[in-house]
Amino acid sequence: MAAGTKDDPCVLTTAPGSSQYTMYREEDADPPALVCQVGSTTLRYQLRAIEDLGAWLSSQDGWVPLGAADESKPAPDGSVEAWGRSEANPVGGWYGLRKGYRGRFGMYLPPLLEELGLVELTHNKRNNQVRAL
Repeated sequence: MAAGTKDDPCVLTTAPGSSQYTMYREEDADPPALVCQVGSTTLRYQLRAIEDLGAWLSSQDGWVPLGAADESKPAPDGSVEAWGRSEANPVGGWYGLRKGYRGRFGMYLPPLLEELGLVELTHNKRNNQVRAL
């Protein structure tokens, strides 16, 4: 497994297997961040999302839909995406740090948690789901 640093990022694939991207920790950022590079687009999420999402998934009863959506589109109720922008989550709103690019939490975080051995993820063409191990 990669070290998850800028010099040795995690190389991940979206749940459907349609896109490859990299993620790495930027612990000295304020707040500490996960940097997600998708082609030429850079997304940034709060680093604590790994632990917080893992804990939330552990509290759920079974499979949770990913519900990935751009920031400007609504997230399906009960999905990872909806939780990642909910005022009821531990950060009280968006885990995404870059305005205009705060969405897609449900697309890019679950494969990282799967790589870390924290969750099980389906890999269908659509409607993927995740659950804590």
